[in-house]
Amino acid sequence: MSLYAWLMAISFIGPLALSFDKKVAFYKWWPSLFLGIGLNLILFILWDWWFAKTVVWSFNPSYVWEIRWLELPLEEWSFFVVVPYASIFIYACFKAYFSDRWWNPKVIYLNYFFIAWCLLNILFFWDKTYTLVNFSLALILLLVQQFVIKGQYMGYFWAAYFIHLIPFFIVNGILTGAITPEPVVKYNPNEIIGIRLYTIPLEDTIYALTCLLLPITVLEYFKKPGV
Repeated sequence: MSLYAWLMAISFIGPLALSFDKKVAFYKWWPSLFLGIGLNLILFILWDWWFAKTVVWSFNPSYVWEIRWLELPLEEWSFFVVVPYASIFIYACFKAYFSDRWWNPKVIYLNYFFIAWCLLNILFFWDKTYTLVNFSLALILLLVQQFVIKGQYMGYFWAAYFIHLIPFFIVNGILTGAITPEPVVKYNPNEIIGIRLYTIPLEDTIYALTCLLLPITVLEYFKKPGV
């Protein structure tokens, strides 16, 4: 079993086991949850395949299985199921155990801050493929949330986003070489800004945002009332 596969298995076991907690009852979300994860999977596998094909990034064969679909190792496919599932579980816990009454009115400031942050990075780093695509997708999603959907759940989203960055950074840190001689995922230095949070490219903080907000948007739209 590869390092990447072990990492995905460990990341999945806890949230799956806790999905049957009576107060959270995450299993009741599964129909709309997996619809959101499925759409997320399609989008990110396509961009992953394109980035691998154009060498925006590559996968170290020492840490992944040899079997590949669309030039991507099997572990990478599992990433887009495991990470959204575990991340949305954090979101579900916030909704189950906390009231957003005191922080939700302030959400608009975060929305506008990240919209501006995405715009600035697009304008200044339009020639970096990963940066451009990453911030552009996040910008579109945030604009839709702010001016079209106007989701009342964004307070919970932002709370979950900042908390989920802790396990996300642990997983991504391992994938980008925090504990291994070489990274599992290698980024082309010409296609990223070059600023890293230890070993993690700065862009991955926005990648994490899109990977969480897209399935949440879908599941909240299709989730049954009261679930």
